Amino acid sequence: MATLLIAEHNGQELAPATLSALTAAQQLGSDITILVAGNDAQAAADHAAQCEGVSRVLLAQGDSLAHDLAENLSELIVSHASGFSHIMAPSSSVSKDTMPRVAALLDVGQLSDIIEVVNDSQFKRPIYAGNAIATVTSSDATKIITVRAAAFDKAAASGGSATVESIDAPADAGVSSWVSDELTKSERPELTAAERIVSGGRGVGSSENFALLEALADKLGAAVGASRAAVDSGFVPNDMQVGQTGKIVAPDLYMAFGISGAIQHLAGMKDSKVIVAVNKDEEAPIFQVADYGLVGDLFDVLPELTEKL
Repeated sequence: MATLLIAEHNGQELAPATLSALTAAQQLGSDITILVAGNDAQAAADHAAQCEGVSRVLLAQGDSLAHDLAENLSELIVSHASGFSHIMAPSSSVSKDTMPRVAALLDVGQLSDIIEVVNDSQFKRPIYAGNAIATVTSSDATKIITVRAAAFDKAAASGGSATVESIDAPADAGVSSWVSDELTKSERPELTAAERIVSGGRGVGSSENFALLEALADKLGAAVGASRAAVDSGFVPNDMQVGQTGKIVAPDLYMAFGISGAIQHLAGMKDSKVIVAVNKDEEAPIFQVADYGLVGDLFDVLPELTEKL
């Protein structure tokens, strides 16, 4: 039994979500190989080789792999799938595009967004926006799995001494092309990797009022998130959305201001270690999952809290 873990990286080091997926792979108790693909990814491969529990790193470099195009990446994975009982990747926009293609090419099913490894063929995953947990058993010879990073601690990124083996990059499939990236630049932590998150909902009232949350976030060294209601109202861009159709997060501290707690939002943040909620509606569902709740006007609470910190 052997596991192939598909790495996500920035060219220099593995993404935090990949380290969480590595923890899930370790729970299978098999030899782990990490596949690092990119155009200039030697440093990321060296980082992968240092991770605890990794026996081998495959490094594929070439122009066809420069922008994570799913057609090219899936071809690379399938060409090296032989001998692996499990092929895993962190659940992300890249893996959601790539891994179903891998499963189709191998003619097997896919286990998506797992939150627990029961054994080498049985896994748990959320359904109905996290209201129920399904235990799924796969009898496929090769199991294609995506891992919800928020459900697993990050594996140690040191202590390992795996070998790095270079492999050929696939030819460009020629059916899609990279056009451009539009990246939001911020000094704050990225949402899915942040240890602390300050989040606002429709109750914040306007994009200008989000400055109150940003002031608190700066004091805490936190990322700023939002509910779908705030995004749909145009207060903030959609890359700040936390929830079932946004980003799944599990920080040490999640602070929710003016968020009622719709089930779609709770599905994206209820695994946070400590949840603090401030809402003027004492019947708001967010209080059902909060460790600390304060019934009050966020426009009074936020400035006072920021000042005291």
